[in-house]
Parts: sequence; C-alpha cells; structure tokens
Amino acid sequence: MSHPHNESPVNPLPPAVVVIFLILAGVEVALLLGSRGLIGGDNAIGWRIGLIEDMAFVPKIMAWMLETSQYPLTHVKRFVIYPFVHGSFTHGIFAMVILLAMGKIVAEAMGQFAFVTLFFAASIVGAVAYGYTGAKPVLIGAYPGAYGLIGGFTYLMWLKLGEVGEPQYRAFQLIGFLLGIQLLFGMLFGSDPTWIAELVGFATGFLSSVALVPGGFAHLVSRLRRG
Repeated sequence: MSHPHNESPVNPLPPAVVVIFLILAGVEVALLLGSRGLIGGDNAIGWRIGLIEDMAFVPKIMAWMLETSQYPLTHVKRFVIYPFVHGSFTHGIFAMVILLAMGKIVAEAMGQFAFVTLFFAASIVGAVAYGYTGAKPVLIGAYPGAYGLIGGFTYLMWLKLGEVGEPQYRAFQLIGFLLGIQLLFGMLFGSDPTWIAELVGFATGFLSSVALVPGGFAHLVSRLRRG
C-alpha cells in the first residue's frame, strides 16, 4: 500500500503532551549534566537538592497552612510544580514514558484541554490526599499526574469494552498490573506512602473523565441503566 511522500510514518504527539514532556525532560537533562560537572560549575552538583527543597510538596507545610489559615504563594505553588522535579534521572524517565504513552491516547480521544486538566487535577488531588496522611517523605515527581492519565485511559477502555459487550473489569488490568509491581518492589526493597498520591491520582483521572469525555456522562448513565 502506497503512502503520500509527505505523510509522517509516526503520528505526531499533541502539542500539550509535547510541552509538558519537554519541561520534564529539560529539567532532568539539566540536572544530569550539572551533576556530572558539564554545566553550571561546582554549584550544579546541588541543583537537584535545591529544587526539591523549593518545589516538593511537604505534608507538614499543608498542615501548617490549614492550622494557621495562611496560604502563601511560595507554598501553594508546590501543589502544581512538584511534578516537575524527581529524585533521580531514572525516576523521571519512567514518569515521562507513562506521560507520553497515556498522554497521547488521552489527548487524542478527549482533547488537549482534558489532558492538561487530568494531569494537574490528579497531581493536586493526589497531593492533598497525601498531605492528610501526615507522612514524613516529601512528594515529588509526575507520577500522580501520570496515574491520572492512566485513569483517563482506563475510563476510555471501560466505555469501549461496554460498547462491544466485553467484560468491563478488563479496563482495570493496567492499573492492577502497576499496583502489583509496586507491591512487589515494596516487599523487596521497602516502600513509602507516596503510592497513596498515585492511587488517588488514578481515581481522580478516572472520575474526572466522566465529565471530560465527549458524551461521557450520557455514556455512563446508559451503561448503568443497562447494567
């Protein structure tokens, strides 16, 4: 089968996905080069630590804001910017892979506004839920937002399987697999409660998709009536 010469063999990524990916990748590349002394001089070795101190979501800070009813921008912004700094280059890479894979599907099916909404809504709600645990480890990384995109993907699959009469529980196989991997790693190497933010991020993405998918609410009502 012939294809036009000017047709790209790979479907281009939606611009919103590319922008968020480039921000994540740009931060990680800069930190990697700095840690190896290739840019930034001697001070670059501490860039990652400095960014974590300035950007990480800290449960104690949220508790302080709620107790004092003070919400300075320097701390409120942490709910939104913590996804853009990771504990290591490898930590960031896995988040970016999920973002690209799930982001492309979600943005193409729901639109770029829905993609951005899911990513940041899952990040914010996941952080709030994590803050209420009172856990000591800070929350960093794009994983809660990425899990929100997995939630959106799961909702799309849930609808599709319902339309073709297939068992809809199969839509949750991906999140089940990821949680199983986390459980295994937790048993082998220990874990921290940041998985709570990721699970809440997934739930946020799934539930938000009801409103963000074109005709999503009508599809949901129809499926519930038939079920």
